Amino acid sequence: MFVGLFTFSFTTSAAEQSKAILEYKYDVTGDGKLDEIMVYGLPFKGDSPYYEKVWAEITTSEGKKLKIDYEGGYEPKLDFADLNHDGVKDILYSSATGGSGGLYNYALHTAKGGEIKEIPLPTPLAIQGQFDQDFVAVIEIPGLEKPIILDLWNRRKDYISIGLYQKNGQLNEPTELMIDPIAFFEVIKIEGKDGYGLKGYRQISGAYHADQLGIVETEWYYENGEWQPVHIEWKGTEKSETRKKR
Repeated sequence: MFVGLFTFSFTTSAAEQSKAILEYKYDVTGDGKLDEIMVYGLPFKGDSPYYEKVWAEITTSEGKKLKIDYEGGYEPKLDFADLNHDGVKDILYSSATGGSGGLYNYALHTAKGGEIKEIPLPTPLAIQGQFDQDFVAVIEIPGLEKPIILDLWNRRKDYISIGLYQKNGQLNEPTELMIDPIAFFEVIKIEGKDGYGLKGYRQISGAYHADQLGIVETEWYYENGEWQPVHIEWKGTEKSETRKKR
């Protein structure tokens, strides 16, 4: 394995100033020899840390040239792991969007046999959540037997002031919770399975995004051509507790 960081510039055929950002050396084609993977980016302007275009150029051990185009973003990087379990490392791209939600762009590809193919990422779970009477939130997560019932009594003053609840705990109108898309993935070893999978993180918030209730962590494993959730866990914040008698 080799990883390098570069900051020199070169001029593309369109006379755009681009940067070589990273260099990796992995066997991504499956021939047992190292391939060279260069990551390039086109800064939004000047020395901006945001890249409006990002792509990878792969030079195989046989000299064949391959290219993968990615979404732009901040701090682009590649991770390498055999996620589809075919004996060859796959290429996982990530870059930060820069938004307040802490979201990342992702793409997953294989270059096995010298051919680029995209591997779909896990489909987010169909999580449902809403406020209920008496300063309570209810979250239903596929894969968990019982709904998560959160006691939000300690947030009641805020919720009353913004008109979400009346003082007696009456909900003024049906209101859904804010359920983010998957913010980011990390490559992990899946317990009880052969090889690696992905762990995804999704934030659930209440009346506004900073009103964080907790995180849904899901471990995914790729088998039979699709991603399967193998472990799902709810982790509430310190200020959101499961319902107790008052």
